[in-house]
Amino acid sequence: MIFASVYAITVGVAIISQWTISLVKKQVPGPTAGTVIGRGSTEMRFHYVAEILTAIVLITAGIGLLIDNSWGLATYLIGIGMLIYTVINSPGYFAQQRQWSIVGLFIVLLILAIISLIVVL
Repeated sequence: MIFASVYAITVGVAIISQWTISLVKKQVPGPTAGTVIGRGSTEMRFHYVAEILTAIVLITAGIGLLIDNSWGLATYLIGIGMLIYTVINSPGYFAQQRQWSIVGLFIVLLILAIISLIVVL
C-alpha cells in the first residue's frame, strides 16, 4: 500500500504542478494553436478541470491509504481509474505534435498506475 499511496500523492502533486506552470507561463494551447486548430478554449477548460479533479482525488486517496482510513481504498480505486483514463487520453495531443518523449512518459505513468493497482488489490 505504501507504493500505491506514494505514487498517487506524487502523481497528484505533479499534475497540479504541471498545470500551474503551464498556466503561469501561458503554455496552454488556444483554439488556433499549431496542430490543435479547432480545439476550443471550452474543451481545454473541461480538460483542465478533469485533470485537477483527478489530482485532488489521487492526493486524497494517497493520504487515505497512508493513514489506513476506511475510505482510502475506495477513493484510491476511483482516483487510479481517473488517472488511467487520463494517461490514455492525454498523450494524443503530444503524439499529434510528435513529442514522443512526453508520450513515453505517459506510457510509463500508465504502467506504474497498473502496477500500483495490482499491489493494492
